[in-house]
Amino acid sequence: MIIDMEHPEHWHDLPKKERKKLKREFYRHQMDKQLRLENIKKYAIFAAISLTVLFGGYWFVKETSKPKPGEFVPSLGNKHIQNITDPHEPYNSNPPTSGTHVGGKAQWGVSDSPIPDELQLHNLEDGGVMVQYNCAPEKDDCQRLISDLAKIANKYPEEVTLAPYPKLDTRIALTAWTRIDKFNDFNSERIEKFINSFRGIDHHAG
Repeated sequence: MIIDMEHPEHWHDLPKKERKKLKREFYRHQMDKQLRLENIKKYAIFAAISLTVLFGGYWFVKETSKPKPGEFVPSLGNKHIQNITDPHEPYNSNPPTSGTHVGGKAQWGVSDSPIPDELQLHNLEDGGVMVQYNCAPEKDDCQRLISDLAKIANKYPEEVTLAPYPKLDTRIALTAWTRIDKFNDFNSERIEKFINSFRGIDHHAG
């Protein structure tokens, strides 16, 4: 005789002794079933966590292995001087990306005047990005370049400064602490990628 273990209400026609035995088996069957369900649930949770960790690790490795914008320039340290005219060791990039600087800081935003190296470096140390250009202001294409650069700089309320840089050997230079990117043709995607990669990273020693 086949006994339906899922529907004990059908056992009323069985002898009392048989019903008692079946009840014990029924409860044991239910407990085994519950245990299997709990194990399946545990394995499902473990699998979900494992997949999350796996894909998270893959994403992290993928993102961190991407080449950073611009070029790396070895750090010259964070030494402070009192005045921009104080003698100090030469910088290793133009514009500078690290090294001796004063305690003050240039304003974030758009500047019509060049910002001294010793001043702008403190901006970089504080997580800022400098966007600098060199072109003849009386030319139409220069005014257009300045306008395009200003539109980008104005997207950021702080930690980005736009200024002319007459000593520049290209039309545009982007600098962050120990990073530089120099080019001639305006490229908004290139500029914003550089800014978003390095803006807000503090570089104070210690």
